[in-house]
This record gives sequence, C-alpha cells and structure tokens, in this order.
Amino acid sequence: MKKILILGSGAGGTMVAAKLRHELSEREWQITVLDKDPLHHYQPGWLFIPYGIYTSKDCVKAKSDFIPEGVKLAIDEIVNIDHANKQVITKLGKYDYDWLVIATGCRVVPEETDGMMDDWGGDVHTFYTLEGAKALYKRWKYFDKGKIVLNIAEMPIKCPVAPLEFVYLTDWFFRNNGARDNIEIELVTPLDGAFTKPVASKILGSVCEEKNIKITPNWSIDNVNVSNKTIESVTGDAVPYDILVSIPLHSGAQVLMDSGLGDPMGFVDTDHGTLEAKGFDSIYVIGDATNVPTSKSGAVAHYQSDVVVGNIIRQIEGQEPRPDYDGHST
Repeated sequence: MKKILILGSGAGGTMVAAKLRHELSEREWQITVLDKDPLHHYQPGWLFIPYGIYTSKDCVKAKSDFIPEGVKLAIDEIVNIDHANKQVITKLGKYDYDWLVIATGCRVVPEETDGMMDDWGGDVHTFYTLEGAKALYKRWKYFDKGKIVLNIAEMPIKCPVAPLEFVYLTDWFFRNNGARDNIEIELVTPLDGAFTKPVASKILGSVCEEKNIKITPNWSIDNVNVSNKTIESVTGDAVPYDILVSIPLHSGAQVLMDSGLGDPMGFVDTDHGTLEAKGFDSIYVIGDATNVPTSKSGAVAHYQSDVVVGNIIRQIEGQEPRPDYDGHST
C-alpha cells in the first residue's frame, strides 16, 4: 500500500486530507495526518477573546472531529524529516511516505525582538495566541486611561487584516466602556499605510482617522524598552505605550529548519504555481508554511488545497504538475 503523509491538521492539512481521500482508493492509498496537538484552534476567534465576545471554548475543538473517515490522525511530535529516505521521524516512532504534504503552519516568536519578553504578559501582550488573547482581556478589562499601541513587528503575518480589525474593535470596546475619550490608540506598522493594498489602505486609513486611531507607518522595530515603556525603531525613534499589543515576528516550524527544508525564517521555498517544495521530490507545501508571496490565511489554504491535490493526482497518474495557483485569496 502506498502512503501519503500530511504534516499538520490545520485548515490546509485537513482540506488536503479530505480531498485526497475522495480521489484515492482506501485499498491502495493510506493517508495519515500527523500533528502534535489533539486540539484544533479556530485562530480567527482569538481576535474576539480580548473583548469578552468569545471565550476559549468557542475557539477550541477536538481535531478528530474534522478528520474525514478513512484518514488516520496520529498525535505525535515530529523530530526530523528525512527527505532523502522519504521518512518522518517522531518522538514515538517513524512514518514512511510516498508523498509528503507540509502543512505545519507558522508561529509567533516574540523572543526574537529584543526586550519583548522582559514584560511579556505584564504590559506587553498579543492576541496571536490563545493564552495571549486571554491575558489581554484580563489586563485591560478595567483599563480606563492611557495609550494602547498595536505594533506589527514585521511582515508577513497571519491574516493581514487582523491588525485593523483589532484597532476598530478596541475603539468599539472602550467606547462601550465609556473610556474612549481617555484612551489613545495607535497602530505602528512596517507598511506604508493601513493595509497591504493601496486602494484599500486609503479607504481603511480614512476610517482610522474618523475613529481617532493614529497610524504610524514605515516603522521597523528594533527593541522594546520596558523601563521607558517605549518601542524603539532601527532609526532610533520611539513610541510610548501603557499597553503594548504586539503582532510578533512570524516563523515556520523549527523542525523544517532543522531538517534542511526551511529557510532561515522556517518557511519552505515553494514553487509559486505548482506548490511543490523546490529541490525536493514528492513534497508539496500548503498554507502558512510556504514562502509564497500571498496572505497567510485559511482562505489561501482553501484555494491552494485544490492545486496541491490536483498536482499529486496528476503525478500519480504520470502527468506533470500544473502551475495553477495564482496567489488567489478572498
């Protein structure tokens, strides 16, 4: 029996598993999804936790609920990917494969910014993790005066629209609490405006002006100075804060770097059209794990899943993969 191994059971990995199972005979093809976490996190829901709209119960479900019949879910931690021998080594064993799909996503690494961890969970927070979102809700539940700074450390990030959703919701939250007149909100971003696309950036920037949300563009963070309660740029500028909400630097899975599959940031060098891992046979990449220049979002993974599945099927049937992914998102 031939084997397809999918690393990661987030949006991308789960969609690929379901679509491949529909296309391939169970008698001929074993499909296994490998993930270290038995729980699925609805990451867009984390955005609403700091405002008391959602709780963790709204965002966390068992991954087994989403794995299709005929696909094995293995809970284990990957130690190494031996691409030369088509084998993945885990803490509990090893898995051979004929085709490998890397769907390991990406993670935030706040420790890569000098000083950020010095007050992590105190006056420095994030909503890009479940625990961070919960801690932020506790920190500002009764906050009624001061300055809130949202800083994007560096692009790319998961869900590029999330920073704007955050500052708009923050404006709403403190207006509802009757404290907005005493609270400053500032978005400090490496982008040249409110968003990644020029037309949308202009419109969304105008909305920020209407809501009295300051935008500081073209900012490249160097460090967090917790003694002075400022973030400092590589050019020496400083922005003060009372509460800093960070969208930290993003990285791919450490095991991808350790196995020689990831670049220095942990993302896999991926053919932008076919979604094959460049330089490696029988390996495809999907979603946040790629270095494809498009949004890191579930919508992207959705469109990419059709391309990955289609090309695996084509190659199984002796055909060349097609460069069908065009960067599409919604």
